[in-house]
Amino acid sequence: MKQANLHGKNNQATTTNKTTSKILLLVTLTLIIFTIIPLYFPFHKFPSLSPSTHSSTSPEDIISPVNHPQDTLIAIDDNHHKCDVFSGEWVPNPNAPYYLNTTCWAIHEHQNCQKYGRPDSDFMKWRWKPDGCDLPIFNPYQFLEIVRDKSLAFIGDSVGRNQMQSLICMLSRVEYPIDVSTTKDEDFKRWFYVSYNFTMATYWSPFLVKATQPEIDGPTHSGLFSLYLDEFDEKWTNHIDEFNYLILNGGHWFSRPALYYEKRKVVGCKFCQKENITDYPMTYGYRRAIRTAFKGIMSRKNFKGVTMLRSFAPTHFEGGEWNNGGDCQRKKPSKSNEIRLEGTNLELYLIQMEEFKKAQKKAVENGLKFRVMDITQSLLLRPDGHPSRYGHWPNENVTLYNDCVHWCLPGPIDTLSDFLLHMVKMEGRWSAEEKLSRFTKGG
Repeated sequence: MKQANLHGKNNQATTTNKTTSKILLLVTLTLIIFTIIPLYFPFHKFPSLSPSTHSSTSPEDIISPVNHPQDTLIAIDDNHHKCDVFSGEWVPNPNAPYYLNTTCWAIHEHQNCQKYGRPDSDFMKWRWKPDGCDLPIFNPYQFLEIVRDKSLAFIGDSVGRNQMQSLICMLSRVEYPIDVSTTKDEDFKRWFYVSYNFTMATYWSPFLVKATQPEIDGPTHSGLFSLYLDEFDEKWTNHIDEFNYLILNGGHWFSRPALYYEKRKVVGCKFCQKENITDYPMTYGYRRAIRTAFKGIMSRKNFKGVTMLRSFAPTHFEGGEWNNGGDCQRKKPSKSNEIRLEGTNLELYLIQMEEFKKAQKKAVENGLKFRVMDITQSLLLRPDGHPSRYGHWPNENVTLYNDCVHWCLPGPIDTLSDFLLHMVKMEGRWSAEEKLSRFTKGG
């Protein structure tokens, strides 16, 4: 009996210790979540842009940056925590743009709308205003301080690359990066910000999974692709361990004819026009591809970074399809009650959200951080922001169609940097909440 009583006391003491530890950890995590700890980063005068070998810059081209008070703090308050920054309207911003096409060498020619004769400029002078709070304009100093000694990768198609070029231009008021790419392939670029030890990279993977192109022409003269819907695209999955942030995007390429493979066998296709092969809508391939992409990230045992799914950026073709006279010539943003997400844009967006929620649940269980940058609504309201025919000279003999997929630079896609800065500032709070949730459920 004495022996039994001794064990009972030990068990009681152990239980008490565990309970005390649990309470202390809960209190600590709660304090992390609900206590605002502003990070102080002084703002110095913006340096003048130095002439670049990539572009000629005259003094009148340099944009005077907005002055910030010296005691500006990087902080998130409860209003931002509760506010959905992705729901709102576009409002005029006379201070924009924050760079010019003549001051940023990162702009690809077919997004350099002003160079190729776009006559209006109002499309550059808007900012996103969330319904329940205010979204600060991107501050390059804040961003670079937060990502100091870190790395970020854009993974996906050319709209993702468009976003990366915009970010480079937005950061150009502080510093231009140097090219440290390990290959001459333009689809796999790597940029390094020396003063901040910050690396930014892009990985071209328009289908997000392993893909080949057995036929260059194809039924619509845009190629016939073979998509291995259950196989990782190792060109990017094998390289993500080193990154602190991933921005994943995709969708536009799934409108092209493709053969769908699973377990190395053809299971169907999208408009392949081949006998005895089931024709599926593009959503069939896209759902499985994005699901596999998420699995590819979660399969990496050494990846501990933050994965951001950048939601689908809508196209705005009017008067025809992309290859049948469609164009986008509007001159101002739409209001949220004037346009609806529908058709292919809606289908791809819904698939993204459904697959993201499933993947995020598994990610949280495994201690991984999955976030969504839900920019679909904001860019849906910007039919005025595409290059249209202003991606080349009018007299050039080119095979390009009116571009209502990519975005002019400067232009609406610059606002994605506002969203990105908000998300990296919120990350500490979100991570603490998830730890608290796991701890509470796990006991």
